[in-house]
Amino acid sequence: MSAPARAVIPPGGLFPRRMRELPGGRWTRIGLRTLHLVGVAGVGGAYLYPIDPALWHPYLLLTLLSGAALLLSEVWSHGIWLIQLRGLFIALKCVTLGLGLLLPATAAPGVLITAVVISGVIAHAPGRFRYYSPWHRRVYTYDDWLNELEAVRAP
Repeated sequence: MSAPARAVIPPGGLFPRRMRELPGGRWTRIGLRTLHLVGVAGVGGAYLYPIDPALWHPYLLLTLLSGAALLLSEVWSHGIWLIQLRGLFIALKCVTLGLGLLLPATAAPGVLITAVVISGVIAHAPGRFRYYSPWHRRVYTYDDWLNELEAVRAP
């Protein structure tokens, strides 16, 4: 089933014809995820227990930098991530954390727990959930995108 030409996301920029590989690939992402978890654990302690900010700020910085690196690595590989639930849930997590800055300090533990739950669900959900695209109303992968490009180019 091919999509009409106007519905196909054209190649270029965030949507390269070939997936881009991160140097070190899988091990780089594993390292970034591990650093992210260490950072989240440190920030979690700050949210849940009254401690001096100087003790948890390095963990916050580690969390932000590793999270940004993970997000950028996914988008850099291919923008398809942005239109799948896995990318949308991470955007929701970022919005939740951003809104947490506007809420009273008493809401901070709830914001952190919500972010951890979002991350845990999307990281361990089945592929048919993570790769689902609300815009296409089905699982939509890089291969589907390529097939649609070919269908549009075919006479």
